Amino acid sequence: MKKKIGIIGGAGYTAGELLRLLINHPEVEVAWVHSESNAGKPVSSVHVGLLGETDLVFSDSHPLEDIDILFLCSAHGHSRKFWEENRRPEGLKVVDLAQDYRDESEGYVYGLPEKNLAGIAASDSVANPGCFATAIQLSLLPLAAAGLLPKNGEINVTALTGSTGAGVKPGATTHFSWRNDNISVYKAFTHQHLKEIGMTLEQLQPGHGAKITFIPMRGDFARGIFAAVTLDCPLSQEEATALYKEYYKDAPFAVMSDEPIHLKQAVNTNKAVLHVDVHEGKILITCAEDNLLKGASGQAVQNMNIMLGLDQRTGLRLKPSAF
Repeated sequence: MKKKIGIIGGAGYTAGELLRLLINHPEVEVAWVHSESNAGKPVSSVHVGLLGETDLVFSDSHPLEDIDILFLCSAHGHSRKFWEENRRPEGLKVVDLAQDYRDESEGYVYGLPEKNLAGIAASDSVANPGCFATAIQLSLLPLAAAGLLPKNGEINVTALTGSTGAGVKPGATTHFSWRNDNISVYKAFTHQHLKEIGMTLEQLQPGHGAKITFIPMRGDFARGIFAAVTLDCPLSQEEATALYKEYYKDAPFAVMSDEPIHLKQAVNTNKAVLHVDVHEGKILITCAEDNLLKGASGQAVQNMNIMLGLDQRTGLRLKPSAF
C-alpha cells in the first residue's frame, strides 16, 4: 500500500518541485496540499508545469492523522510555529525543508545523506539542508572526514545561485529586468547556511579551527548552484581524486567527474556533480547542483526514501537538460 503524503506551504517553488516528484513516485500518494491563500484552486493553477499531470486541489485543512509523511515547505520560522499549534500523531514521519531544526534540536536529524545516512534511516524527523550548505558541505566532507581541513586556516567559497533560490515571492533582485545579464554579491561573510556547514565540519573534524569565507552571488539564470571552494591541501592530484571517489563510492547522488564540470550537468536532477583540481599546495573543489532538487525538494524525497527503507534513487532518476 502506498504511503500517504501531506504538504504544508504548498504554493512555493520547493512545494512545486516536491509535487512534481511525488506524483510520479511509485511508492507514495499525495493526500493533500495545504495552502490557505489558494484553497479550492487546482494545484496546477499555481504550479502550471503540472497541468495535465494531477487533479489535486489546494486544501485549507491539514488532517495529520490521514497521512504517513509530512513535508513542511513554509518559510523559515514557520515550522516551529506549526508544531506549537498542532499535535503530531504518533508515528508520523516529518521532513522539514525550512531551517528551523537544522541545528538538530528537538530530535531532528540533519538530512545530509552523504554524512548522516544511518541517522536518517533511524529517524522520524529530518531537517533538510540548505541549498548552498549542501553544495559546500559535499565539497568538503571527504577532507573533513580525513582530518585534512587546514587547522586554523581559511576555506574560501564563492558560489553562484539562480533566481529561484530567492523564493516565489517577487522582489527587486528577482525581477527579470534586474536579474537578466546581471551578477551581484549578497550576504557576504554572513550567509545563514554557514551555521549548519560549521556544525557538520566540526562533527567530522573536531577542533579544526578553519574559517569559511563565503561569498554568495546571484546569477542571471533561474535554477542551479555552482560553488568553487579553495583551501590549502597536502594531497597530490591523484590522492585527492582517490579520496573523493572513495568517500562517495556508495553515494548515488554525489557524482565525481575526472573532467572540469559545468552547471547543466546537474540542473533538473538530484545530482551534485563534483571535480577536484590540485595545484601547488591548493585544492579547488567545484560542485554543481540544482538548488530546487539536490538543494531542496529532491534531497527531501531522497531523505523520505531513506526513512522508508527504499532505494535512495526511487522517483529521482531524472535526466539533465544539456541544451
